[in-house]
Amino acid sequence: MGTDELFDLAVVKVDTKPGEAALPVAPLGNSGDLEVGDWVIAVGNPVGLDNTVTLGIVSSLNRSAAEVGIPEKRLQFIQTDAAINPGNSGGPLVNEFGEVVGINTAIRANAEGIGFAIPIDKAKGITAMLAAGKKLEHAYIGVQMVTMTPGIAKQNNENPNAPVFIAEVEGVLVVRIVPQSPAAAAGIRRFDIIQGIDGVKVRTAVQLQEIVDKAAVGQELTFTVARGDAPPMELKVRTADMGAVKSPGMDDMDDED
Repeated sequence: MGTDELFDLAVVKVDTKPGEAALPVAPLGNSGDLEVGDWVIAVGNPVGLDNTVTLGIVSSLNRSAAEVGIPEKRLQFIQTDAAINPGNSGGPLVNEFGEVVGINTAIRANAEGIGFAIPIDKAKGITAMLAAGKKLEHAYIGVQMVTMTPGIAKQNNENPNAPVFIAEVEGVLVVRIVPQSPAAAAGIRRFDIIQGIDGVKVRTAVQLQEIVDKAAVGQELTFTVARGDAPPMELKVRTADMGAVKSPGMDDMDDED
């Protein structure tokens, strides 16, 4: 009925034949009520083994798509140590009351006991639109970025072979601009450090991404930007619809710890 690639979600319709009993429906919980340490159960068909159930806990909440390793998505995930394997994707993650609180979707191939689920609150929020065949809009500005600290900037500036001087402040370093993007049109440049948006201090790439994700397409945002050793400046950036643009690296986040 409808899909959204950036949220990695789809709505499908299952018709029953006349006279058949109604299909059972799992009750939906509220992923917003989850806390780290809560018990959860992953249900699915891993590697073709039907009706498999695995038990674990919520290991973390609000894991960004970049941290998970899929920066092209626009999601924050539930992390769990309940075993999730190929074949679990699309299956429910349920709480101790049997309520669906997530949709199993990803694992880290280079680790064990680290799986991720899409919060059910995200799915509930867009189901009606996808079921109606409507297209979702996703705001973007068109930058690749990393979290920057004064210490990291200082190390760069003390290097005589460094290609550029970076302002020694906290914020988000722009490492790439997508051509013809909102950021490019606004005058944001590579090696700029974004320190704030609409008066709100920005300290990490994840935080910046969250602000852009919550903005409406076409909304004007005021960015506070530090460039080299010049005083901070303000630049107006008008968001655009990411779904209408096909370009790699848009708003990717490689967060520096």
